[in-house]
Amino acid sequence: MTGPREPSDTPLNVARYKINREIPASERPEAEPDTNEAGQAMMDARAQYVETSIQQAMRRGDFDNLPGTGKPIPGLTAPYDPDWWIRQKIEREQITGLGPAALTLRSEDAGLDARLDAVVAERAVREILDDFNRRVIDARRQLRGGPPVVTALRAVDAEVARWQERRTAARIERDAARERQEAALAAMTWRERRRAKRKR
Repeated sequence: MTGPREPSDTPLNVARYKINREIPASERPEAEPDTNEAGQAMMDARAQYVETSIQQAMRRGDFDNLPGTGKPIPGLTAPYDPDWWIRQKIEREQITGLGPAALTLRSEDAGLDARLDAVVAERAVREILDDFNRRVIDARRQLRGGPPVVTALRAVDAEVARWQERRTAARIERDAARERQEAALAAMTWRERRRAKRKR
């Protein structure tokens, strides 16, 4: 503790300043050194207890294998985002539909391709993209404040073409996997085929 605090009254401080300027330095009373050490022993004991507890926990291995050990701290090179904590909470908890529009649109944009891949009709893909673009434009027009909307609009025709390419690639992969499975099944004896069917 540093002793009693002096009042921070501006007129009082001005008066003290004027008086100190008028009195020569040799005649000013010397300030008493701060000898108030009440509680210092308690603070030292508390600091020693904390340090001892940390050392014991380290010896027990309480700090071993913590998540992120030996890894760089995430987000050190990224530009400062004032809403970093809410964005990380939303991403970590996978919360949807909660938070500022800029953050929800950003997380929705990250998972939009997977959502489109689950759709089977081109018309439904176009509806989803139109709805997404409309919400991005509405969020950019808002005047309520919050983080800026940096989510880009999706070009509907280009996204439909990418969706069709991903669908075709997935179909080819499924067909190839089925052919490999049928070839492996054909190479088996009838007993091995029966065992394989039982395991399914």
